[in-house]
Amino acid sequence: MNVLKVPARTIAIFVLPCLILYIGTVFVPILVSFYTAMLDWNGISDAKFVGLANFKILLFDDPNFWMSVKRTIMYAVFSIIEIPFCLLFAILLNRYVRKGNRLVTIYFVPVILSNVILGQLWKTIYNPASMGGMLNGVLIKLGLDSWTHSWLTEPAIAMYAIYFVSLWQYFGYHLLIQFTGVQNIPDEIYEAAKIDGADGFKADRYITFPMVVPIFKISVVLAFIGSLQAFELVMVMTGGGPAHATDTIATHMYNMSFLSQKYGYGSAVATFLVIFCLVITVIINGVFNKIERKVT
Repeated sequence: MNVLKVPARTIAIFVLPCLILYIGTVFVPILVSFYTAMLDWNGISDAKFVGLANFKILLFDDPNFWMSVKRTIMYAVFSIIEIPFCLLFAILLNRYVRKGNRLVTIYFVPVILSNVILGQLWKTIYNPASMGGMLNGVLIKLGLDSWTHSWLTEPAIAMYAIYFVSLWQYFGYHLLIQFTGVQNIPDEIYEAAKIDGADGFKADRYITFPMVVPIFKISVVLAFIGSLQAFELVMVMTGGGPAHATDTIATHMYNMSFLSQKYGYGSAVATFLVIFCLVITVIINGVFNKIERKVT
């Protein structure tokens, strides 16, 4: 069979426009943001070059920033915790539910809705009963008055209320990914394993789990990186309040850049976020590459 050899010049001609577009929309803004991070600038008056002073403030003199980092990491951890449950649910759907893809489609609906719409919806649900809040109203009717809270205005629980909304929204997203991975495992492998006495959970342990590791990694990377960039849901539901109790890295960057008009400092936060995302992605890939080598 003859294989058509495409000249390198032809490949370059087709790749170059996309490469230029990618560099212009991804790498150039990152470099500009890094340069802006070395300025003392309010976005209007003349900028003053201050070197790495904004990064020094970021790392050593801004406790609110490190609290936002902590909340963002917790956001990511909660997002990852639900993925094993999505995998388990996907296995059960694939094994026991006829046309389980229809049920997966229903769970996927919140993903396609705007974060603004979902944020407004859950703000209504979380509102105190006096303001027509559904959650507190249900708790009161069940006689659980002591469980009622001002869910989005109490610093101790506001962030957890947002975590729950995010988990609810993206459950269907990760379920779809895991369900697709489970469905792509050939039935012949399970049939051969059944002949050898491996069925049910034993088959999952030695067949399903090892074969869906690459798919599981995709979900983990998407969940972690998406959580590090969490912005819209938090801004719609709390705006980072009360008293910065729900600030994430992205909302802290927005508040410092556009509300406090510290564009240089906001760019330093953005640069930190980009580097943090890259480092986490490399770590996750390294961990899963080791896992894949062990299970294959």
